[in-house]
Amino acid sequence: MKTFSALLAGIILSSVATTALAADNPLSVHVLNIQTGQPSQGVDVELERRTDTGWELLATATTDEGGRISALYPADETFISGVYRVTFETGEWFEAHDTDTFFPNIPVPFQVDDTEQHYHVPLLLSPYGYSTYRGS
Repeated sequence: MKTFSALLAGIILSSVATTALAADNPLSVHVLNIQTGQPSQGVDVELERRTDTGWELLATATTDEGGRISALYPADETFISGVYRVTFETGEWFEAHDTDTFFPNIPVPFQVDDTEQHYHVPLLLSPYGYSTYRGS
């Protein structure tokens, strides 16, 4: 059995590793279920960039137990200015939780002007409403 000190050290190292990963990546998301007040684990998320010919898929990921994806932008891609879209696949998530919803997915387009900044897109979610904003 691990001691409290060993468990605490593991939590701190995990938190530091997640923070370092997020600091190295220009984009993160967070989904909170405002009906339950809990993070929304297991939400599939797509990241796209608008091009002259339409939307280019850059990445897909799934929120972790804290409702987060701390590094959504592909590590091998240069972060460039432009219009991006994060789409949260909320219909599938609500279906998996045996809950009806009005929103099969929630697309959130946003503008990147300064590629030196970190962009955080939180989603506050309920079956019949949502809110989003530029977080930090």
